[in-house]
Parts: sequence; structure tokens; C-alpha cells
Amino acid sequence: MEVNFSKSPDGLIPAIIQDALTDKVLMLGYMDRAALDKTLAEKKVTFFSRSKNRLWTKGEESGNFLHLVSAAVDCDQDTLLLKVNPAGPTCHTGADTCWNEENHDSRSFLGKLEEVIRSRKNNPSEKSYTASLFAKGINKIAQKVGEEAVEVVIEAKDQNDELFLNESADLLFHYLILLQAKGFALEDVINVLKARHK
Repeated sequence: MEVNFSKSPDGLIPAIIQDALTDKVLMLGYMDRAALDKTLAEKKVTFFSRSKNRLWTKGEESGNFLHLVSAAVDCDQDTLLLKVNPAGPTCHTGADTCWNEENHDSRSFLGKLEEVIRSRKNNPSEKSYTASLFAKGINKIAQKVGEEAVEVVIEAKDQNDELFLNESADLLFHYLILLQAKGFALEDVINVLKARHK
């Protein structure tokens, strides 16, 4: 990653911090070479604090670290984009972002759920229901998706919203397992939908 710190008279360049799961912009800070090197080495975002006139790791006092997922430099090589997993609120005010926006996205939970399912598949445990489905094979997993789909249809015809939502959750959960069993992720299905939307 080629970064040109010399474009700024003080050797500081802006670093945009973005949540890796939600894509929400969390804050803007400044980095010099030492701050970037420390960030890349320790995988916790470190800035050069202009007010403290020193390196400052976000979360060093609050515990709300920004765990680095990826780093990229823009086309002019003078601005960084850091994607992170935040460990708590990002802003010193206690807000999720420095623009007082909420950083919640239900889609990010589905990503976390897919990670759990993948982990159960790759590291099976006798106590795990999900692992037991993978052990029974694709036919059993597909059968469970069919059963849950039928239950969703049945509950859709009744007036019990709680049962309908619970069966819908069961269907989605088992569908995510089926995708993993076939070697796919929800993102693959989303890409098909995006292609159809054109």
C-alpha cells in the first residue's frame, strides 16, 4: 500500500473509519506513518492526535477499540479507508458514530449468523443442532427447509403473528444452513437478485 504522507505539510493524512459489517462511516481521524504502521501491526486503529500531539489508539481509555479488518488508500494516495469492527460506540460522546447516527443494520446480524453456521460446519460439536444437520447430509437439510416452508405457509393463513414470525425465522435459519451445505452464502443469492433488478 503506497501512501504519500508528503502531500500534507504536517505529514498527516485523513483516515476514514467505516464499519466492515454495516458500511456505516464511523469517524474521521488523521494518521502519520507511525500511526499507520502501528495500526497495521497491532490491528487496532491508532491515530495521530492533533490535540494530544502524540499517537493515540482509539479505545485506549474507553476500551472501545476499532479492530482493523482492512485498509486501502485512495487513487491520490493521500487518504485512507479503514474498515473495522468497532468494540462499542465510536464517538467520545457515547454515540455510535461521530455524526450521532445509529450503527445498526439487521443485515449484519445475518452475516454473523452465517459465520456461526460456518463454524458449526467446520468445527462440529455433538451438542450443536446445526452440526448434527450437517452430519446428516444435504437431503436432511433440504427436507428441513421444505418442512419449515410448509409451516410458514400454514401460519401465514392464520392470525397469530408471533407464530408466523417464529416459523419465518426457522425457515431463514435452515435456508442459511442449506446455502452453506451447498457451498454458498446469502451474498451469492443477493448478487443474483441484483442482476435481475437491472
